[in-house]
Formats: sequence, C-alpha cells, structure tokens
Amino acid sequence: MEVPIIEINGLVKKYGSLRAVNNLNLSINKGEIFGLLGPNGAGKTTTILMLLGLTEPTSGKMSVCGYDPIMNPIQIKRKVGYMPDSLGFYKDLTAYENLSYTARLNGIKEYKLRDHITNVLDLVGLYKVRENKVVTYSRGMKQRLGLADVLIRNPEVVILDEPTLGIDPSGVQDFLRLIKQLNENRKLTVLLSSHYLYQVQKICDRVGIFVNGSLLAQGDVNSLASELFGTEPNTIKITTDTPVEDFKLIERSLLTLEIVKKVSLLNLNQIIIECKQSCTSTIVRNLVNLNVSICGVEQQNYGLDEIYQRYFENNNSEQARRFIKK
Repeated sequence: MEVPIIEINGLVKKYGSLRAVNNLNLSINKGEIFGLLGPNGAGKTTTILMLLGLTEPTSGKMSVCGYDPIMNPIQIKRKVGYMPDSLGFYKDLTAYENLSYTARLNGIKEYKLRDHITNVLDLVGLYKVRENKVVTYSRGMKQRLGLADVLIRNPEVVILDEPTLGIDPSGVQDFLRLIKQLNENRKLTVLLSSHYLYQVQKICDRVGIFVNGSLLAQGDVNSLASELFGTEPNTIKITTDTPVEDFKLIERSLLTLEIVKKVSLLNLNQIIIECKQSCTSTIVRNLVNLNVSICGVEQQNYGLDEIYQRYFENNNSEQARRFIKK
C-alpha cells in the first residue's frame, strides 16, 4: 500500500467566525500531480500556508514528507519547494546571480554551485538568458525562474500557488509541459492550486474541488465524470457535408440498434444520437451504409468544467457559479 507524502486529517482554520478551511481530509501520493481547484477565497492558499508551517491550524493534523509542519517547520522547508503566486527577485541582478544567492542560502557547496545552477537554468529553458537582468524578463520567464528557484534546493515536493496567473496562452502551455516533464523525469510530487480548470486538467493525475473552505470531491477526471454522469446517455454529434435528406430513414435505422436511445436533427446537416454506452464506430458504420456523407464526428466528453458545474448545482454554491463563468 502506497504511503501518502502529504496527508491532511480534519484540518480546520478559523479567522474569528469565518472558517477559511473546513474539516479538510486529503491524501497525496509520492510522484503525483494533484490539482487543488477552486475560486479565489476558497481556502487554497490558506491550506498551502498551513502545509508549509507558515500559519497554524485551528484544529486537525497534517503530515508532509513524514513531518508535522507545525512541529518541524525547518524540516518541511528542506523537503518542500514553494512558489507563491507573486514572485520576488532582485530585479537588478541576473537570473544566475539570483539563483546563486538562493543556492548559498540553502547550503549548496561552492564547488557544486556553478554546475548546479547551470543545470537548473537549462532545465527550465533560461540558460541562454542567464546573464540578463530579471527586470527585462516577461511574466512567463519570471515564472520559469521561480520554478528554478524552487528546484535549486532539490525538493521532494513542489507546491505551486496559481503558477499560470498572468501568463499568455503559449507561455501557459510551455510551463505546464515543463511541470509534467519534471514530474515524470524526477518523480517530483506536485501540489498545484489554480482556478483555471481547463489548464490544470491537462497535467493533473487527480484533482480536488475546493469551495468555501470545503473539499467537495477528489479523484481523477474520468472517475469524477463517471460518478456524476454515469447514468446519462453518451451523446454523439454527426456533421454531414450536405443537408440531411431522409432523416426518418436514418432515425428508423439507428433506432434498430439496441444501444441507441434517441436520434434527433439539430439543424440541416447535424444529427444528434444518444446512446446507452460508447458506440461511435457502430453509429458511423451504420450511417456510411446509408450513404450519409460524414465530415465530422464529435463524442461528448465531460471535463472539469462540466464536473465543477454539476457539483456547484448539487451544492447550490453561488461562488462556484461565478468560478465557472471565468
């Protein structure tokens, strides 16, 4: 049985009458990318600060790399690399000089310093601009430097708080790809908080849906989708080159298939088929035999947006509703 590298039991954080974190239970395994997802104010950053030993919980227990963050904050800082949503560097120093300062603070030996910094800068794609001052860096480049600053201490766990905030779409893709590569090549455990569902879905092994201080659900996207939408029909949209001429014939033919529940015409050249299970290839073969000229096939998949939408409907959360609209 796999032992969690991060374990949280009954964690509560109160600020007066406000429960910023409400009875949180969570386990994250070694080598996993876990996405903590929720709107601003959901309690994600508060949870992270407690895991780092930077703020004390009201009640509950935590373990990170086998240590209690409150009792052993120094050990946690040796094991965990943290990148906040707002980064601070000496802007008039180069990337190399900033990392050199961090490396020395973390006890990296002088004879290892140059090679270690060079390797980390190369890893995050900043080696060619290592002598440029940070003031000249774009937001995306600063995020990469922030990741290098985390990696310089060789952490077992990396915690990233809103790491793609303010980066252009191309930069986001590059940054997330880099996180995935580090996870695969170095077996790093990554806890990533975000309110960008679509981005996080691409790289996370599992996600936790966090609203108003409470974890509504956790698991991989497929299992969450199956839990929420398992009883609903599989929907296939067929687009044709030309307007559908004999829809009644198509409908009768498809309904002879036991797996087909309903057939409807969306517009002149789009047919919607609802099935009891995944059956795309069977549907396409049937339509080809009817001489239907198909130019597009789309099977409905339930992603994090749909999952979150369903959970906030079930929990009647206005805050989650605003989150989805983002």
